[in-house]
Amino acid sequence: MSNSIEASIVVVDDEPSIRELLVASLHFSGFEVETAASGSAAIEVIEKTMPDLIVLDVMLPDIDGFTVTRRIRQEGITAPVLFLTARDDTQDKVMGLTVGGDDYVTKPFSLEEVVARIRAILRRTRDEIEDDPIIRVADLEINEDSHDVSRAGQSIDLSPTEYKLLRYLMDNEGRVLSKAQILDHVWQYDWGGDAAIVESYISYLRKKVDGLEVDDGQGGKHKVVPLIETKRGIGYMIREPKTSQAA
Repeated sequence: MSNSIEASIVVVDDEPSIRELLVASLHFSGFEVETAASGSAAIEVIEKTMPDLIVLDVMLPDIDGFTVTRRIRQEGITAPVLFLTARDDTQDKVMGLTVGGDDYVTKPFSLEEVVARIRAILRRTRDEIEDDPIIRVADLEINEDSHDVSRAGQSIDLSPTEYKLLRYLMDNEGRVLSKAQILDHVWQYDWGGDAAIVESYISYLRKKVDGLEVDDGQGGKHKVVPLIETKRGIGYMIREPKTSQAA
């Protein structure tokens, strides 16, 4: 099983340039993607792949996105739908939510916004299914409800920015995140922020998360195995240590 695939997505749009941009962005963000250029083709692909989420253009050459959604819902397919609409029309938005859509993005859109909306929908729908506020990587836990953080049962006190950075790393467990991605998500800098701030905050997190000492059960203490990794020249990631996976 690979940690690299965050979710499977079907992208439906009749404009090749938009499909290609979305596919490239979603692949880069760790999603598995299938595509369709029409409503009828979309239904076939969705039935075949049973994706985790559908990105669906409203205006399609044969049947519109609302009709596609009605049909897949009638077939019992409950995958969330993010509509792409060219019109900033309240009636379209209401219709989309009425037929079983979960959110919408108005064209022209930023790729970062689409990825953020997708992750928000997936988290929301998965939380509804799992009803578990705890995010875990090895013995590190974040409680999304209380914002408590602990490792090996020990409480860790983080600043709001440290918490946001740790949460972003844990949401993307096993995936290398570039400094630009981290700046954009945590600090909302528009790609031009000072990357040195990322290095500083990674250092702060390492001291608090990977610098802990825990009881060894024999009256002594030992340091926890590091979870935060640096991929030189690329970025940072968090994952369960290979030593504990092999044990």
